[in-house]
Amino acid sequence: MSVDFVTYQLNEIIEIIGGGTPKRDNPDFWNGDIPWLSVVDFNNDERYVTSTTEKITLQGLARSSTKLLDTGDIIISARGTVGCLAQLSKPMTFNQSCYGLRGKNNLIINDYLYYLLKIKVNELKQKTHGAVFDTITRETFSHINVNIPKSVSKQKKIAKFLSDLDDKIHINNQTNQTLESIAQAIFKSWFIDFEPVRAKIAAKQTGQDPERAAMCAIGGKSEAELEQMAKDDFAELQATAALFPDELVESELGEVPRGWGIGKLKEIIDFNPTRTLKKDSLAPYLDMKNVPTRGHLVDEVILRNMTSGTKFINGDTLLARITPCLENGKTAYVDFLLDNEVGWGSTEFIVLRPKEHLPTALGYFIARQENFRNLAIQSMTGTSGRQRANADTLANQSWLIYPADLMIIFDKYAGKYLTHMKNNGLQNGILKNIRDALLPKLLSGEVDVLLLQQEGA
Repeated sequence: MSVDFVTYQLNEIIEIIGGGTPKRDNPDFWNGDIPWLSVVDFNNDERYVTSTTEKITLQGLARSSTKLLDTGDIIISARGTVGCLAQLSKPMTFNQSCYGLRGKNNLIINDYLYYLLKIKVNELKQKTHGAVFDTITRETFSHINVNIPKSVSKQKKIAKFLSDLDDKIHINNQTNQTLESIAQAIFKSWFIDFEPVRAKIAAKQTGQDPERAAMCAIGGKSEAELEQMAKDDFAELQATAALFPDELVESELGEVPRGWGIGKLKEIIDFNPTRTLKKDSLAPYLDMKNVPTRGHLVDEVILRNMTSGTKFINGDTLLARITPCLENGKTAYVDFLLDNEVGWGSTEFIVLRPKEHLPTALGYFIARQENFRNLAIQSMTGTSGRQRANADTLANQSWLIYPADLMIIFDKYAGKYLTHMKNNGLQNGILKNIRDALLPKLLSGEVDVLLLQQEGA
């Protein structure tokens, strides 16, 4: 250990702050403007927690044991789901199953503390105890020895280097969320709300050009902006608008565009199609815990010998069928395999695959649609806590049959966004590997941050 480092017990260099929960039966304490954290808000790999599921009022803060943490403070889950970690992007309160942690002045800065805790969290988890739930107590922190740079300036340099990597990861994640939202919005506009059709109807009623009205709805542009478009882009948008009818008709599903068919979902989607993978063969394996609740990118795929499970190929969509994974939104689009490679995973997946004449991304966008998810939840059967969605029930649901030519146009947008998101995900994987490899070496002094900065200059 370098002489530039000094050894402490973890509790000697941090403030440990307890949380609490305002009384649930007092409405004056809840639904205010103050974020209130629980572990569900930060049980992911994101450095920063930016929002909370619940909020409390000033009365709830004043008349309970919760505390208000500052921007930059650390939150760690201490009971039940132990060891989840994040840094606050703004002041927040928190419940009693977590601790707020803050570096003591002149000893350690919060940004460095965050990374120090990342490499110490497994040791903290190993020292938990409890009759029913594993629990980190205040005493637990006194059993963890840490070595930190004496110089706060050096702590800042190390934290800045690691923060730059995390910031790039965060920007990619934000970009992916934006792309996902755009693609979902296009699907909803075209195939659920029928906005181009409604634009044509409204234009006809006011004596305007229906085609140009649909072009404005599809492109999100004004009439003046249409005139500024490049000739090829204008022609493409015009051709897309022409594929939408100018009338809605009544059906068993409510109003639908004239000429669009009504059938069963199985007419456009195959459920659990047959895939072949020999038993005991080494193949990519996807665990349910690595399936996202939002977005389509999985967290980790490992190689494992095939036993029994759901089999899938690129272009398939995986829908978690069991409670609470289905309700939580666990869904993935398979784009992580090699060509002609077959992967496998939990038996609790339903595989969706669009018919051959339709784009593969359609399965994913249907699976993310609120109406479909509600139908999947309604189809669940089984004992409490082990209920599962029924693929046959879903396959036989009445469904709008989307025009194939319009789906091909939609895929030009959605497919491009999915590919962009995949590339961002791959870049994040590289960045995380670099960060995780350098993290313990930088914090131990094995690697000098100044040398890394010189190499990157």
